[in-house]
Amino acid sequence: MAVCNVSLQVVPRGTDDIYATVDKVIEYIIASGVKYVVGPMETTMEGELPQLLEIVEKAQEICVEAGADRIISVVKIDYSPKGVTMDEKIAKYR
Repeated sequence: MAVCNVSLQVVPRGTDDIYATVDKVIEYIIASGVKYVVGPMETTMEGELPQLLEIVEKAQEICVEAGADRIISVVKIDYSPKGVTMDEKIAKYR
């Protein structure tokens, strides 16, 4: 499968500390070994789509385990059969 980009924003409701919960999700993304960029509103990951969607699913579980009673998630997928990388999209800005 081709490399793609998936951006994930989670907004957990009902936790004592939203930022601490989001930090747990980011820690999981880092531990997964995929290439990622943390932004102020979302984290973008690069890899094969099935693996990235598993990370999205696990992010929901992490929020629930942290006490969230509801999670609003925004997921953006940039997929091309030829593959697409973060570098090709943002290299000119670096």
